[in-house]
Amino acid sequence: ETVEWPLMRRYEGAAQGRGVAADGWRVCLAHSFEELRQPYGAGDVPLRDVLRHVGLGLRYFRWWVKKTRIEKKKAFIDLLCAVPLQQIYGCPLGGIGGGTITRGWRGEFCRWQLNPGLYHYETVIANQFTVCLRCKGQTIYQQVLSVERPSSLQGWNWGYCGHYAFYHALYPRAWLVYELPGQQVVLTCRQVSPVIPHDYKDSSLPVGVFVWEVENGRDEAVEVSIMFSLQNGPGAKEAGSGGHWNEPFTLHKDGQRVAGVLLHHCPPVNPFTLAISAREKAGTGVTHVTAFNPTGLGREVWQDLLQDGRLDSPPGKSRPTEKGEVTAAAVCASCRVPARGHKTLELALAWDMPCVHFGSKEKLHLRRYTRFFGSDGDAGPALSHYALTHYEEWERKIEAWQNPILENSQLPSWYKSALFNELYFLTDGGTIWMEVPPDCSAEELQGPAGAGLSHLLPVLREYGRFAYLEGQEYRMYNTYDVHFYASFALIMLWPKLQISLQYDIAVTVVNEDVQPRQYLMCGQTAQVKMKNVVPHDIGDPGDEPWQRVNAYLMHDTADWKDLNLKFVLQVYRDYYLTHDSLYLRDMWPVCQAVMESELKFDTDNDGLIENGGFADQTYDAWVVHGASAYCGGLWLAAVCMMCKMAEVLGDTEIQQKYLGILNRGKEAFERMLWNGKYYNYDSSGSDTSISIMSDQCAGQWFLGACGLDQGEFEVFPKSHVLSALKTIFEKNVLGFAGGTMGAVNGMRPDGVPDTSSVQSNEVWVGVVYSLAATMIQEGMVEEGFRTAEGCYRTVWERLGMAFQTPEAYREKKVYRSLAYMRPLSIWSMQLALERRAGRAQAPAQLAQAHSHP
Repeated sequence: ETVEWPLMRRYEGAAQGRGVAADGWRVCLAHSFEELRQPYGAGDVPLRDVLRHVGLGLRYFRWWVKKTRIEKKKAFIDLLCAVPLQQIYGCPLGGIGGGTITRGWRGEFCRWQLNPGLYHYETVIANQFTVCLRCKGQTIYQQVLSVERPSSLQGWNWGYCGHYAFYHALYPRAWLVYELPGQQVVLTCRQVSPVIPHDYKDSSLPVGVFVWEVENGRDEAVEVSIMFSLQNGPGAKEAGSGGHWNEPFTLHKDGQRVAGVLLHHCPPVNPFTLAISAREKAGTGVTHVTAFNPTGLGREVWQDLLQDGRLDSPPGKSRPTEKGEVTAAAVCASCRVPARGHKTLELALAWDMPCVHFGSKEKLHLRRYTRFFGSDGDAGPALSHYALTHYEEWERKIEAWQNPILENSQLPSWYKSALFNELYFLTDGGTIWMEVPPDCSAEELQGPAGAGLSHLLPVLREYGRFAYLEGQEYRMYNTYDVHFYASFALIMLWPKLQISLQYDIAVTVVNEDVQPRQYLMCGQTAQVKMKNVVPHDIGDPGDEPWQRVNAYLMHDTADWKDLNLKFVLQVYRDYYLTHDSLYLRDMWPVCQAVMESELKFDTDNDGLIENGGFADQTYDAWVVHGASAYCGGLWLAAVCMMCKMAEVLGDTEIQQKYLGILNRGKEAFERMLWNGKYYNYDSSGSDTSISIMSDQCAGQWFLGACGLDQGEFEVFPKSHVLSALKTIFEKNVLGFAGGTMGAVNGMRPDGVPDTSSVQSNEVWVGVVYSLAATMIQEGMVEEGFRTAEGCYRTVWERLGMAFQTPEAYREKKVYRSLAYMRPLSIWSMQLALERRAGRAQAPAQLAQAHSHP
């Protein structure tokens, strides 16, 4: 007997992709993706499991009503008003931590993340590019480059035929190609954002550039104008009390001139300015409309452009809007393209929200980019000028980073697309990158117990504080059990941000939070955060992150078995890849503290921790009893790394202590969990204890990434690791959905998925990528690619979930948690490939490369 299960949602209507090229995901704009017919779907969940959660459901519902209806705040996980799947998204605009604006694959501006951690899902119809062609003094073609036919702005020429346009995305760039029917003119709009590895300045900028390449196939010259129109604010619902206004600007600096319009949006909290602009150069003219009504017919703007391919460019500011009134502006760049010739027009979008409050409104925070462009809210012109005069340099750096991978013929095209496009979440994951106030003292950051973190203040002062959400629907910053997987993207591309994040976690470890709170799953009250225990997360954007941690209140995570271990594993992995000895010395006492705290879970002193018979790790709905493959494997890997760190630091006493634990633990792990083919899920002897867990080699994954998987540091016998991985590949991958959807989390030995929990029956995309990396590390390269390919094909092609990769899906039309952090683990596949090919730099060389700003 089954029931409707609201944690999972149905997916209907597969994305009709047109194949994948090395330059990314490609779809024809004419394809219409079928929308969801209903928000929730039926998961095959036994009634007994639902009844088990009835108490939780009632507690959650009461909490949800209080939070959303009485306090008027957003729920950290909203199970009752989940975000529906829209198969429309493309590459987001903007750098790291300054907010993002997502542009869909049809060219629409459709997802807004300007306020930290909050999303506005609305396609703003006035935000468009329009082309005007003139020949011999006459306008011969004028068209909004959109397939939409909206109810507003009906004085414009809508309904561009999508069969003539194609979209390509390779993050952080995207391409929209428009063949203008009957005109022998092709437009290519190249979208560029400053997301550049190891760059801690330009990568923070809230800007995007649109480079329009115009190819004239005619035998006569043609005048081409591109008009960029933009509404003031992210949608009509945000008009609020009014007071919004626009003004034109020009900025001439270093011989380069940029002109445009500033759109000042003035809500009571977190006001900001949008800036649209174009680059003036020889042969290119820039004109503007300061303000027009985007809800009207729009004829005045359309006729203005139609008349001569220019806009009237009135001087002065617009009047402030009335309550509920909406305003918009437009900028137009024009040039003459000779017969059979080519020209380029450059336009930009920037947004300036320098000072932000989180939901509690307790503290004012400055975004990272204010270090370079100021915090007065007047940076729109400077940001626009900088973007339009530096994007070519950004592209050179992006290509130098990406081309060695793109040009590697041994790597499949889908992998190249997945590797770069999954990075969208580093900017679009509600990401914040804040400055530490210059007058902030070490005591303020460290708290009463953090004095030993000597390098904390210099790191945070130089590189700021970084945080991203667990998911766009799971609104908790730096959810640590999940970041464990995603952290490979940071440590490989922006290692200083990973180091900064780790310092923030270390501070919370050594301090404690004595506030009591009731946890929904158990209905009991407990301390929010215990000393010497790694927090689940560093807070909710609706509250005050860093100040109040552990927004997650489904469980009391003080007794979770994986959080402490994942801290230790990341500390050594970070040191191994950066060779930052100051960081290692600072983290060493914290590692000892969390491991000492973890030792209490080894109740029989056999060197192996035991799980507590409740959901006490990242699989928080999949109960574990006794010794387990997942937590036991992480424990042994962490013990091994404690031995290695002690050796590096010359701490022989601690080294001997953990060597003894390691030797006992390895024997217990093999004796209690190895069954001759793979490691059992747990040692409880229950019906599900012999399930094949796809993530059972997580400890080996991290050991292999750090070069601790052989010789004296071989924790898990190689033959056992290979046998387990081959069993997973045979059962969880090939035996699930015909081998086309990745690896299911749990599989019974008889080849039937484990349905004992809502999570054992899921595919977790980030776990699949880490599993694939483990296979590659162990020489199973073909199997690793086959495993990961199933997830990519399912998410990006068949289900149309581009730029919103979910945490989980099932074989039968349900998914969970769109736009999730964990899939960034695909970068561990790249690390495994580089190490295997012998191209990975030695740790000291890598540290030197990472030290460049």
